[in-house]
Amino acid sequence: MYGDILLVVLIIIGLIGRSHIITTAACVLLIVKLISLERFLPTIERRGLELGLLFLTMGVLVPFASERISYKDVVSIFTSWPGILALLGGAIATYMNGRGLALLKIDPQLIVGLVIGSIFGIVFLKGIPVGPLMAAGITAFLLKLFTFVFDKIK
Repeated sequence: MYGDILLVVLIIIGLIGRSHIITTAACVLLIVKLISLERFLPTIERRGLELGLLFLTMGVLVPFASERISYKDVVSIFTSWPGILALLGGAIATYMNGRGLALLKIDPQLIVGLVIGSIFGIVFLKGIPVGPLMAAGITAFLLKLFTFVFDKIK
């Protein structure tokens, strides 16, 4: 029963924060629970991130498949400062996402804080939700920084 209430709260938070992904995910999970398909929850938990990452990667690669990115575009990435910085930014972001994924596997309840933090960022900072992995990656970095600073103070 507590899980149902939490999912409804997440649906409401997602609606308030205009986060369609959170709202849809919570709705789907609530439906799974309400129609007594809880036996699939462990599979969703185990394979959900992988499936989501697969579709995210496919979405990013569509411009290559549809040939909207030319050979000249690819070469310019390696020969211009904005392109080189984009490569660096992409590498750092994926590294951070990996740390975020590891953190969420170790401490999955952090997703509640990430969701609420994302809603605050949307409402008060006029931000755009980019997903829990990046938020978890930044959280992992902040946790390392916090541990490093406060271990030095002791």
